[in-house]
Amino acid sequence: MYRTAINKLIKWKLNKNKKPLILLGARQVGKTWLLQEFGKTEYRQMVYINFEDKHAPKEIFQENFNIDRIITMLNAYASLKITPEDTLIVFDEIQTAPQGITSLKYFYENAPQYQIIAAGSLLGVNIHPGESFPVGKVEFLTLHPLSFTEFLLAMGEKGVVELIEKRDWELVNAFSPRLKNYLRYYLYIGGMPEAVSSFSKNRDWNEVREIQENILKSYENDFSKYAPKDILPRINLIWESIPAQLAKENKKFIYGVIKEGARAKDFELAIQWLTDSGLLHKVYSVSKPALPLIAYREFSAFKIYHNDTGLLGAMSKFKAKTLVDGDDVFTEFKGALTEQFVFQQLMPNEDLAIHYLPFDNSKYEINFVIQDEDDVIVPIEVKAGENLRSKSFKIFCEKYKPQKAIRTSLSNYREESWMTNVPLYIIGNYLLNE
Repeated sequence: MYRTAINKLIKWKLNKNKKPLILLGARQVGKTWLLQEFGKTEYRQMVYINFEDKHAPKEIFQENFNIDRIITMLNAYASLKITPEDTLIVFDEIQTAPQGITSLKYFYENAPQYQIIAAGSLLGVNIHPGESFPVGKVEFLTLHPLSFTEFLLAMGEKGVVELIEKRDWELVNAFSPRLKNYLRYYLYIGGMPEAVSSFSKNRDWNEVREIQENILKSYENDFSKYAPKDILPRINLIWESIPAQLAKENKKFIYGVIKEGARAKDFELAIQWLTDSGLLHKVYSVSKPALPLIAYREFSAFKIYHNDTGLLGAMSKFKAKTLVDGDDVFTEFKGALTEQFVFQQLMPNEDLAIHYLPFDNSKYEINFVIQDEDDVIVPIEVKAGENLRSKSFKIFCEKYKPQKAIRTSLSNYREESWMTNVPLYIIGNYLLNE
């Protein structure tokens, strides 16, 4: 299975002034596999320690931060001789090792020759009390579920992906029926590596759903195991409300959907825990499409998206048989799966500032407004089917005259005078290469 993030890891390796790298990402998005593949293909040898393993040397950092002592102990643990120039050191689930995160500061300051990557599923929410986070001493990379392009590669469609990457839209349009079919698959399967791998080998929908349900159970077990007890009931309520939140026509997060009378101040910490863990993602409203978008952010108005469209479908009891009902899959659940899909393709592109925009007294809404790497404000309308009537989008574009405007739908790629229609199945790649 190919993950595009390996290119970022290679870039990190080649940087002569690199810092220890922290790989973030929700549980089961493939961090361990990626790091082991990177170590196997790019280094002569690798020292891999998962600190959740009962045999792992969890206390290695507690005595002191003498790097020579730590390296000597790692040599003994791994039964090899660590050589800085060609050994990758991986500290997986580093948040479970006392002082493990703090140690990265001392590696950077006192022994920068060692090549170290730390990873953890709950690093964002599980920093040990009393530990100092090595601000400015580490680099970060976040791994997400497989994008649609990575999904196509896993399905053996390398040739089609090459056409997309070449931006040969005429030929891509010729493959539209095949790409729509894979898009239907992706809405059900999502991008969790185990689910994608299973489907690529067995084409068994029931097996995919069983894997998804097991992943959801593992997330819920993490709530009980790691979340502060005082907010655990609220975390569970928020988590269970996500399908209902996204099923609304207006997908702005409404506390009353969680339970009657719910207030923001009662649930803010629980939402923060879920977003810090990488399981949910906030997209804020902005009051106007102007630079910088963050200056116009409305902190009280936001949408919440799931980590993965396949897991969202599993939580929503979305049935595989819907896939065979023409294009109903795209409008099922009020288009929530389609909007979730688009967000999931935008999310890995860290150059994009992603927001949404209600306008004309909230009579209309632009699904996504992004500030791209060139500081261009780009409105994106998501159409779940091929009914492309876009009254609100047209009004927005006439009012604000954006330099670039995108409608993403099932329709083929085409440019019009006021906007570009980008097929759903290439939206992530299209913006990544703009």
